[in-house]
Amino acid sequence: MTVSDTAWKPAAPPPAPVSTKSPKDRAAKSARTRRWRNVVWVLPAVLLLGVFAYLPLVQNLGFSFLKWDIYSGRQTFVGADNYVRMFNDPIFWKSLLNNTLYAIISIAFQVFGAMILAAMIEGLRSQRWRGILRAVYFVPSAISLTVAGLLFYFIYEPEMGILNASLDFLGLGNFTQAWLGQENTAIFAIIAMSQWQGFGYCTLLFSVALQRIPSELYEAASIDGVGPFQRFFSISLPLVREMTGLMMIVTVSGAFQVFNEVMVMTSGGPNNSSQVLGTWLYRSGFVRNDFGYAAAVATAVFIITLVLAVIQLRISKKRRVQW
Repeated sequence: MTVSDTAWKPAAPPPAPVSTKSPKDRAAKSARTRRWRNVVWVLPAVLLLGVFAYLPLVQNLGFSFLKWDIYSGRQTFVGADNYVRMFNDPIFWKSLLNNTLYAIISIAFQVFGAMILAAMIEGLRSQRWRGILRAVYFVPSAISLTVAGLLFYFIYEPEMGILNASLDFLGLGNFTQAWLGQENTAIFAIIAMSQWQGFGYCTLLFSVALQRIPSELYEAASIDGVGPFQRFFSISLPLVREMTGLMMIVTVSGAFQVFNEVMVMTSGGPNNSSQVLGTWLYRSGFVRNDFGYAAAVATAVFIITLVLAVIQLRISKKRRVQW
């Protein structure tokens, strides 16, 4: 044995520790970490919704079982009496009918009418004219509902309003009338103003939806000799189903929550002919000091809008477009 054979040699490094966890365990741990991270991010929004949305709903439901004088603070439990009064109240049913008319006319104009207008705009060859028309139709939507209501209040004015003056100028003076002062025209005059105010916004959203449709589909249809009307019904209409469903939910929910325009233009008159659920709720609570009954009406509005939204969501989910 030589000296070199007995020379000291450094010890080999210890082997790296081998993880005893399987890939399945590591994947599960990673999933739990992501889940908790998502909970941390979502928790503030859930707390805000709970405090400012769901808690008031629960409180309102409790108030609907009370007879509540807001000025004296006196509260008396009356059970379901407020709901019995509501179902026997002809003004409540008149208000519900007006909201239903609002929803039907809004669907016709702000959903299907806006869709047709958007298809016409997007069918133009000039990009410049498409941009100009989008801006022109969107301008009314930038006006607040209160300002729009005051504007149409003066348009409908019987003596000096633009509408009656225009009818006189066209030789249609027999059709002039007090549009907001008659029971058979007041609610329709308000609805017409609302359609003017919201039409452009819906048109712009449908324009965005139509722009997402691949141009190759229209080019192929043109090569096959398909006309514009058939292209609309065969390509555009089916591929904007999701936007149509969304707009129907927004439009119907807005129609059952309408308040500003009616309050500014007629306050529910004449003779409660233009009353809607929102204005009747306000009048019951803040004018008649019957907050328990107003809470019952508010609960009815919530249930109606919730049921309609759930039905429309289920329908639109079944018709979702797959790109």
